[in-house]
Amino acid sequence: MDTGTHLVMGFTLGGLATLSPIVLHDPHLTNSLLLTTIIGSQLPDSDTILKLRNNAKYLKHHRGITHSIPAVILWTLSLSALMTLFNNREHFGLYLLWSFIAVSVHVFVDLFNAYGTQALRPFSKRWIAFGIINTFDPIIFAIHLVGVPFVIFHFRAGPICVMLYFIMIFYYAFRYRQKQIVIQTVTKKLPDVKRVYVSPSIKYTHYHIVASTDSHHYVGKIKKRIFKIHDVFKRIPLPVIEDVKAAFKDENVKSFLAFSPVYIWELIGHDDHKELRLIDLRYRTETYYPFVAVVKFDYEHNIISSFTGWIFSEKKLQKKLKVES
Repeated sequence: MDTGTHLVMGFTLGGLATLSPIVLHDPHLTNSLLLTTIIGSQLPDSDTILKLRNNAKYLKHHRGITHSIPAVILWTLSLSALMTLFNNREHFGLYLLWSFIAVSVHVFVDLFNAYGTQALRPFSKRWIAFGIINTFDPIIFAIHLVGVPFVIFHFRAGPICVMLYFIMIFYYAFRYRQKQIVIQTVTKKLPDVKRVYVSPSIKYTHYHIVASTDSHHYVGKIKKRIFKIHDVFKRIPLPVIEDVKAAFKDENVKSFLAFSPVYIWELIGHDDHKELRLIDLRYRTETYYPFVAVVKFDYEHNIISSFTGWIFSEKKLQKKLKVES
């Protein structure tokens, strides 16, 4: 989910904490636990700081190790110890409990969008992405936003937040059912499909689709249960040549491949260099596929520069490659 949604969920989790009579009748404890859930709901996304280094590091680690089982334990212990340090030590158990809940809920809800997390590390590095909810879902945001004033003004925060979480659970069940209908719609049109990648849009009736058969990738959209195919790409394996071997050792390409399960490739020759492009098919705009990895080579197979990330024009891409060189 986005930062704003995690923030309002931190508030409603703080509201749930007031269901305990000990918390409800202690204003200081109520406020300190609210601060705990707000901070805990943001901690796993502290890896955003990796953007200051480069896109490769950010893509490789965002929602990776910071959303793993060891990280959940580390965030929980660190936050609960910090809050206990500045508050009553008798309530360490409560700080531990609500730190764990806040961090775990953050990781859990991140599983439901198309980006996903590596939540099973260290047991598995597989990305888990259910593709049910958009990264920002206005309905989920609104559900929790409703609870914020009740939490701030301490007015029936516990019961109100319980009701809001029940509504959210039913909404998730509804969106799960919607995804099943989407997959059924795709398989009716493409009966030989082997894998369907579903990326929900901000509108719950609109979905971006990549459907893969043994021979082709089909990129399209579903709007109100109508599946329209926009592009068809033949599946061609990458050639085993020196340029490709060199590219697969590049940090930007390794980060792209770790993140992107479905892509096409292009090898473009120029007068003084060549470019290998890997293009993720899951994020098509009206005219462009913005998530790419690009490597520039000279004709001796040496890498001149490389880049991975979101680019929306050829001019900006070439500018990025010059900066990275």
